[in-house]
Amino acid sequence: MLYVADSAKNKIEELMSGEKLAEDYFVRVSVTSGGCSGLSYSMDFDNVSQENDQIFEDNNVKIVTDLKSFLYLCNTTLEFSGGLNGKGFFFNNPNAARTCGCGESFAV
Repeated sequence: MLYVADSAKNKIEELMSGEKLAEDYFVRVSVTSGGCSGLSYSMDFDNVSQENDQIFEDNNVKIVTDLKSFLYLCNTTLEFSGGLNGKGFFFNNPNAARTCGCGESFAV
């Protein structure tokens, strides 16, 4: 399962409304090779499902990820911080053994 914190839900709704995205859009998250710790997160809006997509809905937000990425993201919570030292969207990933200093990449 992938989870969405209230802070992320509110920001996602704000962004989708601002971009005038139709209701069939969802949040696509994935993990790619790269970053100083070896793996990086990717997140975007999408409305096209792929064959091996894993589909979740939490806090009234639909999140989709490919099967390979889900192996790294299982039980991860998408969060948002907008304070003075805020990071924007970030992933609270219990599978990450370490993260880089900037928080953009991780290793398992």
